Amino acid sequence: MMNDDLIEELAKFAHVLADAAGKAILPYFRTPLVVDNKAGEQAFDPVTVADKEAEGVIRQLIETHYPDHGIVGEEHGIKESKCGLNWVLDPIDGTRAFIMGLPTWGTLIALNEDGQPLIGIMDQPYVGERFSGTPKGTEVTYRGHTRPLKSRACPSLSEAVIAATHPSMFNTPELMDGYQAVSHQARLSRYGGDCYLYSLIASGCVDLAIEASLETYDVQALIPIIEGAGGRMCTWDGGSAADGGAILAAGDPKLLDEVLEVIANSRPNMESKL
Repeated sequence: MMNDDLIEELAKFAHVLADAAGKAILPYFRTPLVVDNKAGEQAFDPVTVADKEAEGVIRQLIETHYPDHGIVGEEHGIKESKCGLNWVLDPIDGTRAFIMGLPTWGTLIALNEDGQPLIGIMDQPYVGERFSGTPKGTEVTYRGHTRPLKSRACPSLSEAVIAATHPSMFNTPELMDGYQAVSHQARLSRYGGDCYLYSLIASGCVDLAIEASLETYDVQALIPIIEGAGGRMCTWDGGSAADGGAILAAGDPKLLDEVLEVIANSRPNMESKL
């Protein structure tokens, strides 16, 4: 595993990447944009020049300073690692929010070692808020001031505030049944949030994210942020969240035990359908 000095060095570099991405993205936010559809005629998976330019800037910096590192990016594909270290990038997580002018999108930057995320950043440059997680903990920087973050205690689903970005992510009956079983028992449930939702869990404002249909670049940056604040992320069957899929993120790890049981009981053979 990387030593502490190298983790600190690469964590600082991750902030350099986030700074560069923000400078590339902000000139396009809340301006007229051409939106391309990566999904073709059967669905809508938007991408803009801001997505592409931001990832291009990040990749160029990584290849200049750490040429042996691998890169997994949503827009420009995979570069194989020569050393076991990989950067996982989503230049604009929440492109739909971005094109609507909503400030719930963010730039996600993760560094993993042999697939295990160790460093994560969620940067919202329009708001001026950046969340970062490392093995040492999670902190937020807002307008030049940095403070540590701690998620809040919430061991019971009946007391929980939960959220998911959009109902369309529950795109099978099994997934929708699982979501509804959990949301019906929660104190409060809301749609919306994108990656910002996970940062609110780390901040102690939300207790649980329950989502599905996520990719590895949607989640890897968020895992160190959630875990560094005292929470936990996993799949709906309790496995590693690092590869995406159907995902749970809780500020209180005790809450996950109850939620996993509720999902498992929501429909026969749920585990085989995830």
